[in-house]
Amino acid sequence: MISLVYFSGVLGNIMSGLVYLSPTPTFWRIVKRRSTEEFESLPYICKLLNAYFWVYYGLIKPDSLLVATVNMFGAVVEIIFLFIFLLYAPPGMKARTAILVAILDVGFPAAAVLLTQFLLHGDVRIDVAGLLCVGFSMIAYASPLSAMKTVVNTKSVEYMPFLLSFILFLNGGVWTFYAFLTEDWFVGTPNGTGFLLGTAQLILYAVYWKPKPSKQQVLNDGDLADNDRQREPLIIPAAGSQSVNAEAET
Repeated sequence: MISLVYFSGVLGNIMSGLVYLSPTPTFWRIVKRRSTEEFESLPYICKLLNAYFWVYYGLIKPDSLLVATVNMFGAVVEIIFLFIFLLYAPPGMKARTAILVAILDVGFPAAAVLLTQFLLHGDVRIDVAGLLCVGFSMIAYASPLSAMKTVVNTKSVEYMPFLLSFILFLNGGVWTFYAFLTEDWFVGTPNGTGFLLGTAQLILYAVYWKPKPSKQQVLNDGDLADNDRQREPLIIPAAGSQSVNAEAET
């Protein structure tokens, strides 16, 4: 019979795999347009670094292979994304990305793993690797916080897709449950945070979601606006007055 720990770990692998694959539409757009446009490479560099440390942690801690497997997959996905980014980035961005990859995704993790592997032993080695994982995972939650701030400021969920928020909610919940079963608080701390942020995102979505107007409603609103403009009296602003509509400029 499949144990509850194994089942939750496999389910967590599926959820985390979907999270890793979530930027696929962005990179498909980059490939089609042959340009990185205004996209930044730093989030993917950090996600690759984070994946490296979780792979290492999952390999050195007994009975934690399921933690390593999904992050191996994630590392491969992030490497592919960064290769695409380097392929289509303009020269300045390409050079900056290559330098960051060399430092953060090659030099730093290699040095950290070697030092941890040869200078530390037993539980101390596992604890240090776990702390590194927690630290870099918490940094990764800056993105959801930024999205939530945008929703509150704009009172719109346009820039916070429901499906991604729901997957983050499920992913955090499943791995938190896994951490509870295995008493692995290095896994539980960042994923518990992710679960709470995912819950907050879903609450914001419920508060600020508005149904999209139908085409007929848009046409009717346009007709009403035209009629209103026809009934408006002609107003000539006095010399020197500011008559420019800031919203129209944007």
